[in-house]
Amino acid sequence: MRENENMQRLQSQRCYLYGPFADTILMLRPFMKSPARFSAVFVLLFLLFGAFVCTRLLNAPILVDTSAEEPIITTRTSQKHPREIPLNCTAYDLARTCPSNYPTSTTITSHPEQDPDRPLPPTCPEYFRWIHEDLRPWAHTGITRDMIQRAKRTANFKLVIVNGKAYVEKYQKSFQTRDVFTMWGILQLLRRYPGQVPDLELMFDCVDWPVISSNDYSGPNATAPPPLFRYCGDDNSLDIVFPDWSFWGWAEINIKPWEVLLKDLEEGNKRKRWIDRAPYAYWKGNPSVAATRQDLLKCNVSDQQDWNARVYAQDWLRESSEGYKQSDLASQCVDRYKIYIEGSAWSVSDKYILACDSVTLIVKPRYYDFFTRSLMPVHHYWPIKDDDKCRSIKFAVDWGNSHKQKAQAIGKAASKLIQEELKMDYVYDYMFHLLNEYAKLLQFKPTIPQKAIELCSEAMACQAQGTEKKFMMESMVKGPAVSNPCTMPPPYGPASLFAVLRRNANSIKQVETWEKKYWENQSKQS
Repeated sequence: MRENENMQRLQSQRCYLYGPFADTILMLRPFMKSPARFSAVFVLLFLLFGAFVCTRLLNAPILVDTSAEEPIITTRTSQKHPREIPLNCTAYDLARTCPSNYPTSTTITSHPEQDPDRPLPPTCPEYFRWIHEDLRPWAHTGITRDMIQRAKRTANFKLVIVNGKAYVEKYQKSFQTRDVFTMWGILQLLRRYPGQVPDLELMFDCVDWPVISSNDYSGPNATAPPPLFRYCGDDNSLDIVFPDWSFWGWAEINIKPWEVLLKDLEEGNKRKRWIDRAPYAYWKGNPSVAATRQDLLKCNVSDQQDWNARVYAQDWLRESSEGYKQSDLASQCVDRYKIYIEGSAWSVSDKYILACDSVTLIVKPRYYDFFTRSLMPVHHYWPIKDDDKCRSIKFAVDWGNSHKQKAQAIGKAASKLIQEELKMDYVYDYMFHLLNEYAKLLQFKPTIPQKAIELCSEAMACQAQGTEKKFMMESMVKGPAVSNPCTMPPPYGPASLFAVLRRNANSIKQVETWEKKYWENQSKQS
């Protein structure tokens, strides 16, 4: 009797987990007549049932106990395929307004333990430490709106970010499309890190040379300097250095966006080994923008003298008419040495030259951009005198051709830095950290100016044409990043900053000593 009750109970409890076993139980019923057989069969069924449940639980969704009639199945959304932010030109063309549903927040967490599948952010490259130095003039005073307004005198535009959206108040048109692609780059930052860039107001000057002189803001009674963003600085200025427009493309001379061009340069490096390249120093550019470049032309080879330099003047009008056939930067990595020389201020060409595996010969610079302060003489480049260029270039090339392995190592170190530490991920992270640290200094709540217009990718890309539109589409960030920005390194202390500056100065002094001895020996031989 009890045996029949047990069988009925088992039959009535068929379910998702052990339904298939009910038929098996019925088949074994004849073997369960005696208590001994029943016990043996029961143990066997118990073991089979346990194995079956474990197998089902390994493959089945997680069941959540709720009061609902149907069980709720929980799944984990993979972060490997982040959502894209579409560019909706159709809607923009109809309304002429930025999308109201533009993402201004992100699901990225600052606590990696909450999302173990998300990759941990790396530590930022060394040059990020200069962010603290660039903002040091306001570390104790903070930044007021009045300080920002005093920077308006030379600014091309005012940028305001409120609640993850960008607004711009334009003052004067920049040279070519510098302002356009700078604003475009900032919009891509907001697409990459929606909701993570804080509210802020800033002034931006797109002219080459810095204008905020440190001498005007020194002394016991000095006022705080106006914060002004631009592309370069020098040791006598306080301008805040920001990545230049060419990272998103230089439409006027057909230079591609950096993310695309960096891959081209990497491929271009593979076409000819360093040892098989021309054993000379190459430069091609516009000499009319600076006297120092015109002076460089004197170093070209002639019937009387060969300074180991091959220097060419770039005719951009001719290049434009001929489709820029002679200006493919990836095809110019064919010389063992390449010369970098400033123009009216710093030159955007520094990154293209350093990426070539060639030994970069840097004519003593006055200006720096956001990443070049991390370059080390004799490790990433070879220093060239600015007041004795030709002799300095000849010595550098002769030294490299006599020390081929060391020369190749210098070229490789530079291109490695560019490929690994200046990829667009880090360019955006530099912008992100700079703007975050800057926003912390603001002593007021940013507001949208009456004359400002909202800026979005649709407002720029949908109306653009030709090369501008092409470069915008190529450089557009498709959607939020899959990881947080890199982790900022600590600021320099007085001792560590002095050590960096002393190391660089000593390396340059060592090269000058070698060069002096080289020319002394040349004089003795002649």
